[in-house]
Amino acid sequence: MDVYDVSLIPLIIGLVEVVKQIGLPKKYSALISLIFGIALGILYIAPGDILKGILLGTAMGLGASGLYSTTKNTVEAIKK
Repeated sequence: MDVYDVSLIPLIIGLVEVVKQIGLPKKYSALISLIFGIALGILYIAPGDILKGILLGTAMGLGASGLYSTTKNTVEAIKK
């Protein structure tokens, strides 16, 4: 995974937000983030190596859900 592939994490966060706006319950957002990450890993980062795509996609999906959660909790703490 190149350094530039990390820029896909905000894209995953944005896609999850779109899906939540459509009506997906918030409790499934981490799972959807993981699915988007794996899909991007397989299709974009490592199209010739499925296992590598799954591994890197899992890291991106989990990173996206963690980044969103951390940012949300920090903003809520600042507002208090």
